[in-house]
This record gives sequence, C-alpha cells and structure tokens, in this order.
Amino acid sequence: MIAREFHLKHHAVFGEVNGAEVVSHYGDALAEHAALCQAAGLLDLSFRSRFCLGGADRIRFLNGQVTNNVKDLATGEGCYAALVTAKGKLESDLSIYRLPNELLLDFEPGMGPAVAQRLEKYIIADDVQVVDVSPHYGLLSIQGPLAVRAIQGALPAIAAPAKPWGYTLLPDKTAGEVYLMNRPRTGSMGFDLFAPMEVLPEWIERLAAAVLVLGGRICGWQALDLARFEAGIPRYGVDMDESNLVLETGMEEQAISYHKGCYIGQEVIARVHSHGQVTKALTGLRLADDLPALPRAGDKLNWGNQEVGYVTSAYHSPLFKANLALGYVRSEASQPGAELAWRNSAGNGAGKIVRLPFAKNWS
Repeated sequence: MIAREFHLKHHAVFGEVNGAEVVSHYGDALAEHAALCQAAGLLDLSFRSRFCLGGADRIRFLNGQVTNNVKDLATGEGCYAALVTAKGKLESDLSIYRLPNELLLDFEPGMGPAVAQRLEKYIIADDVQVVDVSPHYGLLSIQGPLAVRAIQGALPAIAAPAKPWGYTLLPDKTAGEVYLMNRPRTGSMGFDLFAPMEVLPEWIERLAAAVLVLGGRICGWQALDLARFEAGIPRYGVDMDESNLVLETGMEEQAISYHKGCYIGQEVIARVHSHGQVTKALTGLRLADDLPALPRAGDKLNWGNQEVGYVTSAYHSPLFKANLALGYVRSEASQPGAELAWRNSAGNGAGKIVRLPFAKNWS
C-alpha cells in the first residue's frame, strides 16, 4: 500500500477484502459513514483490480465479451458492464473507460486472475494485450453529496466530468497521465482519480485537504460498504456471484445493451429479457427493529410455509435507523409489503419486502 504512511498518520486500522489489504476504518467508522452520507469522504481504493487492454483489436474484442456497448464509446467516456458465461451467469462486473490508446477496466479486488483467464481464453488471433496495471496506478475516490465541491477545491482549474463514467485527463507534468472519472459508488455523487503510484502520496494529501475543509473525513472500507448497501447497490462476491443470471441482480438498466450485437451470453440474456422477467430477483427487506441478531448470508427466506429465497447481506442502517437486508426472492413472493421470515442459530425474525433503493417511506 503506497500511501501507508498517510494512513498510519491518520490512525488507520487495516483489514482484508478478498485477500487484499484495505483500511477498515480510521477509528470511527460511523462518523466516516456519516461523512459519506452528509458531506464527502476520501477513500483509497488502490486495493481494487485494474487492467488495461491494448492492441488494435481491443475495442472489437471487449465489445464481444461484455454486456454493454463498448464499441460506440468515445474517448473520454465509459460504462458499467458485466462479464458473463455462455449461460448468462455472472463472472464479474466492470467499470470500463475508453482511454486514448487503451481500455481501462476497474473491478473487485482479488478478481484479477479470474478475469484475465476469462479474457485470454477468447484471444485467439486478436491483437489484444491484457495488462494488470494495479501495481502501477493507484485509485483514490471522493464520494458524497459534496463531492463536486471537494473536486473543485482540489482542482480549481478543472471542470469535473458531468456524465457518469465520463472522465477528464488532468494535466500534470510530473505525474504522467492522471484521470478523473465520474463514478458514484454510494448512490450519491462520486469521483475516482487514477494516478501513477509514485505520485499517489501527493494526490492523497491534496484530496484529503479538500475534503476536510468541507467537514468531510478520510474514510475506510467499512463506511463505504455500509453506504453502498444502504443505496441498494449489490457487490460482486456478496450480493451477486457466479450463481446469478445478470438480469437477477438489478444491473440491467446500467449494464446491459440490447442493441449492440453479439457477445458471450447474449442469446440467454435476450431470451430471458423477451420473456419479461426472471424467476428471482435482488430485493430489499425492512426487518423488525427488536431483533436478537441480524440474518446471515445464505439464511433462507420463507413466505408462509414456502421457501422463496435467501439473504445475501444485512446491516443496521444508521442512515435509515432500521435493520435492512438484501436478498433474492422468487417472483411470486416479491411484491412490496410481502412478509417473509428467516431463522438461524442466533434467532429468527421477519421482514417485509421494500423497493430498491431503500427509502424512508418503506414502500
């Protein structure tokens, strides 16, 4: 972790996500979460996976691999997409950016070997190179409703990219190529900054100063994951995985193009889409307030005497002051207001289905 000295100076407590070292928190995860919800938070996301695709065939090749339309992206644009199997099952979700001479892929930590293997499997006579740039480029992120103001404070001469997944190339004579991406990660405003590792300590100090002057904080993984959950955004490996059809996860609007032509898994996705719905889908649950314990990942959900789904994650939400869960529920039991029950060794409880993203009216 290149900026480790910075993190230690701010009393970081370290942890692990998918085998990668992360800052769990800086001593007060709830205060960090409040900053993400009310002001702005700075996060070091350099533990995430980052690939660049080079070669003359990179755009055509990747367009045939992912669910969204890469072919029509202009330089300066990006998109959200998924890698799926020939049967339409998820292998990874991706943020994709068209750089002047490369395609940049940002995705979950620990997924690098699997994504590389999947892509290289289909490179036959194509002029495509898959390069792991994680050791060379760091990733910093400012998230929260005041994120634009924080960027303006740190970069007063630069207009922040207005379009989600759009980006701006920052002029920096010493750093080489530094990219600022519009990338909301918590359902609010958000920007990612990709910078060479050798200048990351300078950039993290610069961005931290801009966040702190707005009443924000330097934030760790725990605060980010809680804010992401409260926004109803699934995370690969937790709320969606290789057992899920991509259409079950709520990614369809952002991540799937039905007009781009053929790609791996396209026939299955098109067939399921034409039928109108999937048999189960990611759903929000508003749980009872007086629970002895929250449900755990994998706990079965019952509708009357019928098993209709399972929990993927659960938190007590400081934002909504409520116990909430995400899980998959079969379509016949997935109407808002339906009462579901769960049980595990720590206790049992009930909850009602609510629409995603979570909202305080619980409808």
